[in-house]
Amino acid sequence: MLKLNRPRKRILQEIIRRNVSDQLRIGATWGIPVTSSVNREAPPTRPDHVLTTYRWPLVIIALGLLAVLASLAFLWVARRAYDETLARGARAGKYAVQKAEVIAEKFMRGNITKTFVAAIPEISSTGAGNLELATSDQTESFRAEDEKSIFWDKLYLGKTISEIRVPVTYRYHLRLSDPWQLDVSGQTCIVLAPVIRPSLPPAIHTDKMEKKSDEGWGRFNAREQMADLEKGITPTLASYASDARHLALIRDPCRKTVAEFVKSWLLKEDQWRTDRFHTIKVIFADESDALPDRVAPTIQLK
Repeated sequence: MLKLNRPRKRILQEIIRRNVSDQLRIGATWGIPVTSSVNREAPPTRPDHVLTTYRWPLVIIALGLLAVLASLAFLWVARRAYDETLARGARAGKYAVQKAEVIAEKFMRGNITKTFVAAIPEISSTGAGNLELATSDQTESFRAEDEKSIFWDKLYLGKTISEIRVPVTYRYHLRLSDPWQLDVSGQTCIVLAPVIRPSLPPAIHTDKMEKKSDEGWGRFNAREQMADLEKGITPTLASYASDARHLALIRDPCRKTVAEFVKSWLLKEDQWRTDRFHTIKVIFADESDALPDRVAPTIQLK
């Protein structure tokens, strides 16, 4: 309480001080609301409770679905590739069957001759239309004799003798353009080949030629006789090349050469094998009495 005995001025100051203190207490008690103009950062949102709890199981399920889809895609691609492979295999098999049928038809009896003749230009080894078969080396002798008498054969003038020995090489061939005939008997190819022909003129080895002359006491014609003998060598050797004696010597080698020639063609056509042709018999056109069943095989697959 205020004391009345204080001076008046002091009393007024005391009253003002107390009023101010009371106002300050009232402001401290109730406060004055103040609004800030500065933007505050929004607080982070809390994740959804369900996603937080089941996120790993959901990841596993998603991965499983991806694996299933990948497996289905792989199976689809594999099936498509398998179908395409089967289709290609079927086409290849069909082509192989058709080709085998064509090949079989080409080598059937009655067609094999046409097939062989059509291939002759491709397998010709000489390039000149001839197939060289064999050669034969022989030493041939030539002799000429001449004797003379005069005075009604009363006076004998003697005998002139001339001799020549010379090495000769005979060559034989057949013409590829001559008629051929091939036949089939089981797995045997029977070849009726053209006739054997001598290659003329025969080769005369003049460097090894031997000459000898002997004339009688009254004869002086050895040189003329030798010259005439030499002139006849070439036509005589040509006739020798075609005679039966010389042909008999080279017939079997020629037969084997023809068989090898046909074999090379069969190899080219993939027909010389154990399940196709494995035997070749060769008969020449001039061997009219030869029977295929009785002719020995010329060559066989070993």
